Amino acid sequence: MMAIGYQLQHLLSSAFPFTMFRREKRQDLRSASHAGSWYTDDGEELATEISGWLTQVQGVHPPYPIAGCKAVIAPHAGYSYSGAAAAWAYKSIDTTGIKRVFILGPSHHLYVDGCALSRCKEYATPVGNLPLDLETINELRDTGKFEDLDIEADEAEHSLEMHLPYVRTIFKGMDISIIPIMVGAISKQSEVVYGQLLAPHLAREDTFCVVSSDFCHWGSRFSYTYYYPEPKPSSEPALHLSRAIAPLSSHPIHESISRLDHEAMDILTIPSSSASEVHAEFARYLSRTKNTICGRHPIGVLLGVLATLEENKEVHPTIQWVRYEQSSACVTIRDSSVSYACAWIRF
Repeated sequence: MMAIGYQLQHLLSSAFPFTMFRREKRQDLRSASHAGSWYTDDGEELATEISGWLTQVQGVHPPYPIAGCKAVIAPHAGYSYSGAAAAWAYKSIDTTGIKRVFILGPSHHLYVDGCALSRCKEYATPVGNLPLDLETINELRDTGKFEDLDIEADEAEHSLEMHLPYVRTIFKGMDISIIPIMVGAISKQSEVVYGQLLAPHLAREDTFCVVSSDFCHWGSRFSYTYYYPEPKPSSEPALHLSRAIAPLSSHPIHESISRLDHEAMDILTIPSSSASEVHAEFARYLSRTKNTICGRHPIGVLLGVLATLEENKEVHPTIQWVRYEQSSACVTIRDSSVSYACAWIRF
């Protein structure tokens, strides 16, 4: 009888409904899959690091937080590289009245022909979990324009996760929810379409948006060696460095990268022109330089949002860049670096 009872218990424990239950619970919570590698998995240590980086942001004008700030652009590399830089964006945020935060990030591992939504109910971080705004996510899903991420693809992507500890810290003690959206390698026209879909949501006073993007990934390991032989305002055409073509000693590679990135940042500074004109100029810049700005499509979606709201005469947007860094100063073709730029946006 005992043997029969054990066999029955074993059979029940491995039964299909129970397996499904466990799978559903696994699907509900996205783990902090990059904690312990891209950033510390020790909650106290992480809280201290983020607090320290925020404290170091000083001497800015206008003073932080930025009144009316509705969005930021910030990097998503490992915190040892870009954690301090990201603080310049996050300290811009005026948290007053915010109840939900959209996070738009690029896809590094999964091909997405459009944008994709999480099927989780909660995202874990070492400094506290973040619930997802299921009502808003279901509204977006009902448009038929979004794909769904499975848990493996969700946890493999770092561009969204690297912002979660900062979001949880900045909105500490506040009852907020998040809407993470993975943005695929979409066309400019698709960026406009998704911008139109998101515009009514982001126009709400209680809603904020984080746009996740690193800037230039330079070096042979990124298959990108674009180089300006002279500083601005020279019109000397750019080259692609190789073992046979070396940089000029008078203009180091890292200075060329800075010029390249600042071209994009200057284009993306508003109110220099309308959001739709900025979007078109940014697309032309990317076509010409092929700059490896990994969050170019999330930035394009944000520009689509701003253009939609501007066209409806609801906003006069502002984009202001507040920080620029490179992970290392490239000097030779053997070197590589990733750039980090931070901005705040009012609309």
